[in-house]
Amino acid sequence: MTTKILISRRSIQLLRIMVSGIFLVAGLNHLLNVEKTAQRIEQVNFKGFAYFFGEPQLLVILSGIVMLAAGFFFLIGYKTKLAAIVLVAVLIPITLTVQVGQITSLGPLFKNIAILGGLLFFILNDTKNTQI
Repeated sequence: MTTKILISRRSIQLLRIMVSGIFLVAGLNHLLNVEKTAQRIEQVNFKGFAYFFGEPQLLVILSGIVMLAAGFFFLIGYKTKLAAIVLVAVLIPITLTVQVGQITSLGPLFKNIAILGGLLFFILNDTKNTQI
């Protein structure tokens, strides 16, 4: 049996806007600070995971472009579920590479877990059919 839960459209819009902000800022940061961001990868315990996918500088540029594009689509509510899936696909390898295994980065690790929770909300729910 499926139970419908009514959720305010305004709360969904606010959640979408607030979650998208981190991707817009991070994507822009990746593109404006390619070397600095790539150097962070060199300092982490699981840098081999990043190298499995390619050179850090290229990964930083590609992830920056994807985060900006998908973050913008997520922000404006265009193809929200697809944008959320793309953002999860980018966030998981970043989290596994940069945050996991870094005892000093437990805060950012759990921040990413919270962001993943927000994205999963949009992946798992039909946010188009909500009350105003």
